[in-house]
Amino acid sequence: MTDHKRYSDSELTKMIHSAGLRPSVQRIAVFSLVANSKKHPSADDIFSELAAIYPSLSRTTVYNSLHALVDAGLVRGLEIDCGNRHYDLAPQPHHSHFICRQCGRIFDMAIPSGIGAAASPGFCVDSVDVYFKGSCPDCVGRS
Repeated sequence: MTDHKRYSDSELTKMIHSAGLRPSVQRIAVFSLVANSKKHPSADDIFSELAAIYPSLSRTTVYNSLHALVDAGLVRGLEIDCGNRHYDLAPQPHHSHFICRQCGRIFDMAIPSGIGAAASPGFCVDSVDVYFKGSCPDCVGRS
């Protein structure tokens, strides 16, 4: 999964508005950082990056924006690493994630085929999260 579309602020504003949210400057900035980043940022990453651009931005605003975007189905929280939630754009093709135990980077990966059909009869699967953990190619090369 190397394809990563770049979203303009106007596209993100339309998505926010269509989801029934008010497209504030801060909310658009938070959404843009999640939507246009391959890094799967945490709330602290988002705050650190945006605080330099928006000096009046608070951590509370970042958390509130993320909660609103998650509730609206525009962003999804990844529970890939214990105690530290990362964020990813929700409206994109389903994929799994890989976290490198050495450098901590998170990568998008294809979902193994047939994994959604693995549920037992009578269960209705509406969400599948697959996480791989190990060493990324950069870290393996350094070993």
